[in-house]
Amino acid sequence: MKGALLRIGARIGSFAVVCALALQAHAAVYYVTVAGLGGEPDYEQRFTAMANELDKVFKNTGITAHVYTLTGAQATASQLKVTLDTVAHEAKSDDNFVLILIGHGSFDGVEYKFNLVGPDVTANEIAAMCDRVLARRQLVVDATSASGGAIQTLERPGRAVIAATKSGTEKNATVFARYWVEALQDPAADTDKSDAISAMETFTYATTKTAAFYDSQKRLATEHAVFDDLGRGESVREAGNGQGTLMSSFILLRLGTSQQAAKDPAKRALLAKKEELEQKIDTLKYQKAAMNPADYRQQLTAALLELAKIQGGLDK
Repeated sequence: MKGALLRIGARIGSFAVVCALALQAHAAVYYVTVAGLGGEPDYEQRFTAMANELDKVFKNTGITAHVYTLTGAQATASQLKVTLDTVAHEAKSDDNFVLILIGHGSFDGVEYKFNLVGPDVTANEIAAMCDRVLARRQLVVDATSASGGAIQTLERPGRAVIAATKSGTEKNATVFARYWVEALQDPAADTDKSDAISAMETFTYATTKTAAFYDSQKRLATEHAVFDDLGRGESVREAGNGQGTLMSSFILLRLGTSQQAAKDPAKRALLAKKEELEQKIDTLKYQKAAMNPADYRQQLTAALLELAKIQGGLDK
């Protein structure tokens, strides 16, 4: 009798595991990416390009992905509210929600703002919009300058928050966003070889590449990405003491068709050339004050045109 009960219990347990996996497999993921106001043509182009790359990557993840991307004239506070209202209406508690902010941010010592076309949006307003989304597992990636000033406002249990800067006082334009996007296009980001890229793996890839960029330029780093996924306390740069648990289990992307470009040798070469050009553009930005204005414009225009050409090759 006891053996029979144990067998029945085991079957019930197995059935429960299968049901749990089935629910997880069919859970939807809502991705919202916003490319904020560039202020200058080169920033405008790059912010839009990064957002569009993420749009393509996320749309290739499968039928459970719900992808919303705001760029250009659509990247306004009112349109962001409409978009997040839609997500709040559709997303269920078992779904995942991802918000990615690319662009410029500002911090006056009290309040963080994400720079958009028209009125900016504050960290408090972003947090309030995200709070309306029922998804219990959330990820907010603020890849803007001064984004560290938003973390404490955005943090909440069940929500991992990543900022490209450790505080609101790191106000220079960031390169973290570029490497965040690159991580989701590079199978090497999948360090545990699970055929999936987690938020923690993406963060580690982007921070490592960002540090290497500043080392290669022999410049003091002006950005230090941090995260908090406990929903309380101080943000950190590395996993430990509970920090990183949510991000390690938060799958951003399952490898498959969206990674074919990165596996294609020809396109890998284009990706490498793209990174080289983006580094050149960043270097030009830092050297601008010491350069002849006409020479700066000529070099920047040539680099941007070449970058657009390479992006076209990657998009084929």
